[in-house]
Amino acid sequence: MSPASKRRNAGSDFTRAERAANYILSKSRLQPQIAIVLGSGLGAFADKLESAARIPYAKIPGFPKPTAQGHAGQFVIGKVQDVLVAVMQGRVHFYEGFSLPEVVFPMRVLGRLGIQAVILTNASGGINLSFKPGQLVVIRDHIGLQTPNPLIGPNDERFGTRFPDLSEPYDKPFRKIAVAEGKKLSMNLEEGIYAAVSGPSYETPAEIRYLRTVGADLVGMSTVPEVIVARHVGIRVLGISCVTNMAAGIQDRPLSHAEVMETGERSMTQFTALLQRVVPRIAEALST
Repeated sequence: MSPASKRRNAGSDFTRAERAANYILSKSRLQPQIAIVLGSGLGAFADKLESAARIPYAKIPGFPKPTAQGHAGQFVIGKVQDVLVAVMQGRVHFYEGFSLPEVVFPMRVLGRLGIQAVILTNASGGINLSFKPGQLVVIRDHIGLQTPNPLIGPNDERFGTRFPDLSEPYDKPFRKIAVAEGKKLSMNLEEGIYAAVSGPSYETPAEIRYLRTVGADLVGMSTVPEVIVARHVGIRVLGISCVTNMAAGIQDRPLSHAEVMETGERSMTQFTALLQRVVPRIAEALST
């Protein structure tokens, strides 16, 4: 029996999510309303939190541990500008061999922790020719080409409805906050549509031409399953993508994960500055 099968047989997803949430609460009684998931090259943000408590994923019951470079695998609870946040320092991906229930399990745990809003970040390839490496883009919508829908299978109504609405997967008020705060930092934050593919190979030039034709501005290998499950459990979503390279065929050179990591790390200053302004504004929005 595979490890994933053993976990499924150990109890329902709801029971396992409750168990993981209770473990986190046993290590830190603080209960933030906002969570942040850090993508490739952006994990250093978690090191800047004030009064932080750090829990390795490996110690949280049922929590999958990342294998991809740039995903440290720590659950960190701390403060951003005096606002309490839960930060996932890294995520797991479908391409690592994890099942979809494993990929989205942390989002279900966030729901059981009482998280009301999540900021999902990722590294992406730029398809829109106006984008440049190092640029931050607010995700307006997505095209899910990565995997089957993560909600396929029996629905547990304790999580959410059988047929969740995705007419606005990325919260419009949150997007307005991000764009407005970016302007105050002299960042021209554009919005874009993110296409999710399975990876781990990078896309071919023909695939990029196809994605541009169907309306994608960005391409990556994460985020969409998390967004679907976040909305299923009632968590509002803001998506921010760091364009770490231009997609295949746009520039006459091969793509590499080293470039992704390097560009993400170079963007940390503006990324950190943006989150430090956006998080308090989202906290205000949740309290009204």
